Amino acid sequence: MGTACRASLPTTVTTIAPLLLMSLDRAVTYSPAYTLVPTYECFNRCTYCNFRVDPGQDNWITVDTADRLLRSLQNKGIIEILILSGEVHPNHPRRSAWFQRIYDLCEQALKLGFLPHTNAGILQFEEMARLKTVNASMGLMLEQITPALLDSVHRYAPSKVPSLRLQQLEWAGELQIPFTTGLLLGIGETERDWIETLDAIAQVHQRWGHIQEVILQPHSPGTTQSWQGHPFPIENLVQVVTIARHSLPPDITLQIPPNLFSNLQILLDCLEAGARDLGGISPKDEVNPDYPHPRHDALRSFLHPVKWQLCPRLPIYPQYDHWLAEPLQSTVSQWRLAIQTGARRP
Repeated sequence: MGTACRASLPTTVTTIAPLLLMSLDRAVTYSPAYTLVPTYECFNRCTYCNFRVDPGQDNWITVDTADRLLRSLQNKGIIEILILSGEVHPNHPRRSAWFQRIYDLCEQALKLGFLPHTNAGILQFEEMARLKTVNASMGLMLEQITPALLDSVHRYAPSKVPSLRLQQLEWAGELQIPFTTGLLLGIGETERDWIETLDAIAQVHQRWGHIQEVILQPHSPGTTQSWQGHPFPIENLVQVVTIARHSLPPDITLQIPPNLFSNLQILLDCLEAGARDLGGISPKDEVNPDYPHPRHDALRSFLHPVKWQLCPRLPIYPQYDHWLAEPLQSTVSQWRLAIQTGARRP
């Protein structure tokens, strides 16, 4: 991520401060973000989930409501709007309305100068192609590719079939969508499962070159989940980071969620092992609502004394900018310039 942070600095700085550039080898990135939820309804029932509600039990956010919310976020340093949604069954009568709502929210966020990033579960190829036109990047957690979880935590989660999720990664590559995926840790998998899941991600990336980030997310129990599983031992995350850094190509960034660390020394150990991104820092972690995100200034104050530099980034990494069509490419360019100059908006 040193390259991305260098791109975030003014040219004058990069030419007159070689010592500063050397310090960027110890750069940690994050995305100034806000999460917009079209609906919490989901036809999956993953037993560890603290996000979903049953179908028919939620009022979908309207575009007008979202517009008012998004306008209130302007000039507050927010770059990324994460469109994070529960899943409507592919054969449900409201599927087309659900997809259109997601598209409209992305389009409105883009019109207001934000950069959308959508994670809405399993999508059809045509849906992904259409969302590409209004998203800087997209994502889907692979979680784990072992089919054994279909007999336990994913027993009632039809879209968690590993082959379906791997197909999403393949389609994203075929469509040239900059993509984020990741592992969910501590849901009944083994160390061998970690390696096989990481190898599967590496193989897809070698074919298409589109995986920006892999999130290593420890299961952290919440108050609304039905599963009585234990939290992932956070001290074991250093081992997972080490394995991931050796398993994945070097151009894939490893992301760890700072709000799920009870011991910040372990966070530092994960950085030393090769993690380089802290994900979207927003007012609320919708997936783990019991674990508030730390403020970026608090993180910066924590990291600076131990020689780590916290850098804001966009939801798309610079090497993928040329995959975007207008007006996305123009908006991304304006945001890169804004970060360079320290502006809160382009």
